[in-house]
Order: sequence, then structure tokens, then C-alpha cells
Amino acid sequence: MLILRKIAITGGLCCGKSTVSQIFQKKGAYVVSADAIVHQLLSAESPIKKQLIALLGEEAIRETELDRAFIAEKVFSNKETLDALEAILHPAVLEEIEKQYNQVQNRENYTVFVAEIPLLYEIEKAHLFDTVIAVVADPKIAKKRFQEKTNHSAEEFEKRMTHQLPTLEKSARADFTIENNGNLQELESKA
Repeated sequence: MLILRKIAITGGLCCGKSTVSQIFQKKGAYVVSADAIVHQLLSAESPIKKQLIALLGEEAIRETELDRAFIAEKVFSNKETLDALEAILHPAVLEEIEKQYNQVQNRENYTVFVAEIPLLYEIEKAHLFDTVIAVVADPKIAKKRFQEKTNHSAEEFEKRMTHQLPTLEKSARADFTIENNGNLQELESKA
């Protein structure tokens, strides 16, 4: 049986983590995204969703869907609320990543398992991976991408980044760093 290499991709907001993950996927890696898992956990009538409503109140639901703008406003303006939310989400996300890794490990068609985890160092779980890749970008470029992608303000970018380790620190801790300040072709050649 082949050994399935376990790689984590991390980095700051809008640095290109998802794009690098997609590049690995095109090259044959099995890829899982912590953000996608969070969306799955919060989309169904799950115990996680019920815990989130208990934490944030019924206002967190608009019609039948979660009001992600309301949730972001609540958690990014209150560290204690953010910590409480992360205490609910992070264990469930890591459990799902591990579950998928174990399922994929029994298949012969993958030799690389990639987990895109933006807050890998913040939750102190880098030791669970064979290799960590940090994707970094100039803060001005990342901020511009964030504004274009989300229509949020530069202030919102800064507010969210205060809850993450600086990109340079993530890069210093990682086994490899991919700088993403250029175009897609440049990024593909680096990945």
C-alpha cells in the first residue's frame, strides 16, 4: 500500500490558498477545504448549526438560511464570540478532515492528500501534517483581492486579519512558501 502524503495549505486572507489547492487537485491530489467543510456543517440541520444559533441567537438565521453577514459582524467585532464559535467549529472540521484522510488512504488512486486550512497555525495543528505550505501575497494585493471578491471594505479586511497570525509568520513556520503576487500562470509554475 502506498503512503498517502498529508499536506496542509495555509496562508492569509485572499493570498491564493484555494487556487493553489485547485492546482494540486488538477495534478491528481485529493483536496479538502476547511472552509467548504464549515459550509457543509452549517447548511444542514446539524448539532453544529444548533450550537451556532444558541451562541449567536435566532437573528443568525434569515428565512431558512444562515445570515453570514450577520455572523461575520458578530464574531469579528467580539473576540470572545469568535473564540466560542471557533471552539464549536474547529474540532468538527478537523474530525471531518481526518475522516476523509482515512477514507482516501484506503484508495490506490491518490498519493497526496491536501487540506486547505487557513487557521492551521492559530489552532496549533500543523503537527498533524507531513508538510505545510504557506501561500502568501503582498498585503496590498491581498486586500485588493478581498475587496473585489467580497465587496467588503479595506477596514473589514484589516478587522479580519487581526484575528490571524501575520502572513510572514505563517511563511516562517511553513516547510515551503509560495508567493502569489502575480498571475495564474506564475502561480501554477510555483505550485
